[in-house]
Amino acid sequence: MGTSSETRPADAPSASAPPRGTRLTLRGATLGRSGTPAVADIDLDVAPGEILTVVGPSGCGKSTLLRTFAGLLPTLEGAVEQDGRPVTGPGAERSLVFQEDALLPWRTLRANVELPLAIQGLPRTQRREQAEAWLQRVGLADQERRLPHRVSGGQRQRAQLARALAGRPRAVLMDEPFGALDAQTRAGMQDLLVEVLHGTGATVVFVTHDVDEALFLGDRVALLGAGHLIAVRDVPRPRERAAHDDAARGGLRRDILTSLGT
Repeated sequence: MGTSSETRPADAPSASAPPRGTRLTLRGATLGRSGTPAVADIDLDVAPGEILTVVGPSGCGKSTLLRTFAGLLPTLEGAVEQDGRPVTGPGAERSLVFQEDALLPWRTLRANVELPLAIQGLPRTQRREQAEAWLQRVGLADQERRLPHRVSGGQRQRAQLARALAGRPRAVLMDEPFGALDAQTRAGMQDLLVEVLHGTGATVVFVTHDVDEALFLGDRVALLGAGHLIAVRDVPRPRERAAHDDAARGGLRRDILTSLGT
């Protein structure tokens, strides 16, 4: 599998017109649950179609930020918006991907990928065609009839990615989805994510504790500290494994580690 975003992947399924990315915004927002704020007074703007990675130590509020964008947690103060409109709850335009694959264990991989399409009311034939196309795109065409417990952790994450994108969301919110995978499988999933996102137009917010993962995937990286946003930094390109030793990338990596106190 290629390691550069310059390599064009296969086209997306023809029945799934690429969605337009959406703008996600936090304005003067304090995030968390009542009585236990996790992040205070945060201003953050995620541009349509960009990949924003969010990095920080455990307990700094990364997952809370993601769940706020998803509409699962209201802000304690300030506002969370999608394209300038308040986010008041979960919505089909924002897909959430967890570290645990969250596949339904009694449904085959294909049936899991069909689920968001069924919720949208697509006829059975179209659901099957689109699910099969997405499974092929993530390298699971020969596994579509298997149940989740019959495939590896990496394959389950591939299926979860296919399910997340099959519904044509305008934003994909990813909560350390590769954190439980071994190093080789994790690198392969990072490459796959970049490939399958190419051309979809979807906005991505990707939470991770791994600085190298954040720098490889992100167009920008947001640094969260103990209860606050430290900085948002542009990531040098091109997106290539070989760029790990690039001077600009190395300098940014050192700055991030210093800012995070690691």
